[in-house]
Amino acid sequence: MKRLLTLVLMLAITVPLASQEKKVTIIKGKVTHMGEPLANATITSDTFEEEIKTDTKGYYTIETREGDMIKFSYPGMRDMEIIVEDVTAILNIKMNSAVNQLNEVVVEKTKIKSQAQLRKEYNSNKNLINTAFGILDKDITNFSVQIVEGKDIPFGGIDFVSAIRYRFAGVRVERPANDPLNPLVYLRGAVGVGFQPAIYDVDGLILTETPTFVQVENIERIAILRGLGLVAKYGGQANGGVIVINTKGANSFADPMTGGPYDQARLRNNIFEGDALATGEVSKNAPGYLLELREAKTEQEAINLYRKQANVYRSSYHYALDAYVYFVSQWGNTGFADSIIQQFELVFEENPLALKALAYVYQAEEEYEKANEILKELFILRPNYAQSYRDLALSYRQIRDFRKAAALYARYDYLVGEGFIRGEDLGFTPIIKREFWNLLSLERKELVQSSRKKRKGKDESFKGTRLVFEWNDSEAEFELQFVNPENQYYKWEHSLLANAERIKDEKLKGYSCEEYLIDDSLKGQWKINVNYFGNKSLTPTYLKATVYYNYGTPGQREESKVFKMGVKDVKQELFTVSNNVTSVGN
Repeated sequence: MKRLLTLVLMLAITVPLASQEKKVTIIKGKVTHMGEPLANATITSDTFEEEIKTDTKGYYTIETREGDMIKFSYPGMRDMEIIVEDVTAILNIKMNSAVNQLNEVVVEKTKIKSQAQLRKEYNSNKNLINTAFGILDKDITNFSVQIVEGKDIPFGGIDFVSAIRYRFAGVRVERPANDPLNPLVYLRGAVGVGFQPAIYDVDGLILTETPTFVQVENIERIAILRGLGLVAKYGGQANGGVIVINTKGANSFADPMTGGPYDQARLRNNIFEGDALATGEVSKNAPGYLLELREAKTEQEAINLYRKQANVYRSSYHYALDAYVYFVSQWGNTGFADSIIQQFELVFEENPLALKALAYVYQAEEEYEKANEILKELFILRPNYAQSYRDLALSYRQIRDFRKAAALYARYDYLVGEGFIRGEDLGFTPIIKREFWNLLSLERKELVQSSRKKRKGKDESFKGTRLVFEWNDSEAEFELQFVNPENQYYKWEHSLLANAERIKDEKLKGYSCEEYLIDDSLKGQWKINVNYFGNKSLTPTYLKATVYYNYGTPGQREESKVFKMGVKDVKQELFTVSNNVTSVGN
């Protein structure tokens, strides 16, 4: 599986993206609803403009290519869109009813929240906008409010006005011939007579002229306000409506007690009921071959049993990884464990899902040189994936080759700047930027020979415990639960039902990771649980959790653990974190 390092460096330094011919592939699967097959569900392909129907048992087959968008639809069900990847072969789709579901219902004494409460929720609640008269909740206003996140506003055009025309309905822009850079914006549905133009509220500053100085990339959130109720706040000048702009930096509300981000788990009445399945209980559901190996009384008995099993499971990389971990953890026989991977070399070769899972296992065992070789292979297979740059850069850092790590980060930044990789995303950019600045901050002596002042980055200020989660299969759907020392929890769901926009973004850019930051404001033991929903096939998904202690300080250290998720729809314990000590289930 080894490739020449020079080939990797040539790709990292001189080749922006590999231009490969995308071959036609066949996707198969089954469409169901609540366990029952859906006959005559419609599947369409953007690339081939083909439309097919499922048979009476819900099965389908469709031709497609990597990068194609496949849409699944059925009357009364929510449409589902899946982007085809290089490993996509089976897509078993579970469709959901087209109704609005309430995931969390909290009964409160009053529906009106204080400004202090709204400030706490601003970063996580997309229904809030900061105005000159305080934070506004669109759900309890007496006028029309439309809010769009800055990341959802397209770049390009003369100014931000050009962009919002395509994000809000009923927006008309008039550019005087003698002054096109100072447009007038008219809002359909405003109460003004004679088409009075809208006014602006930029971070609390009320303006009557269009603030074309505001850059699209600096907008955190923007809202369109229309209706008679505005006059009570803004006066008669608001008859034409109000466009509220919240810029980045000016609307980052911090916890006054800590100066850091609010603990989202503490903003709800979410009390953990202790309903997560213990690690020992989950292990009872291990595959039969693993239960047999665990019954072996001696190492030689286990080796003989493995040789029999290997003939049966010779095409399964999941078996190879289970056997590898077993012989390392149970008998400490790394040499024999390595021979297992060599025996299954063809199973791992050119399989991104298998290689990524293998790299996870090596990193968890602190076999960083081995992981580095695997991640080079993965980089060659997926040079157009954003995560390939991050993973290989982190791997070089683990083997203390800081210059190559920095070069990969810089190369990634260059490709984003040149437009070869999408720069805007919903979750990846903050992670890779934080890690790049962390490298420059802690290893600057190795990176810079001459004496220079320390560079400052906005993410360097975080100090505490950082959790990073990665998964090998982009189709994996699951929910992470973070329980704080006060037994309150915060949930992050990675599923098409709850987070379809995020999953689409991951596939377009090529990443599969998420971070969670724990500062020092709430000391004690944190519990991390997971509920696995599946991955569109019948195979397990590998989840890697890396805990960074004392992040951003000279005492920073990391610890990685890998979890094989196979038991579905059961909340189960992953690990706990308490100050600088971690306790992780096997």
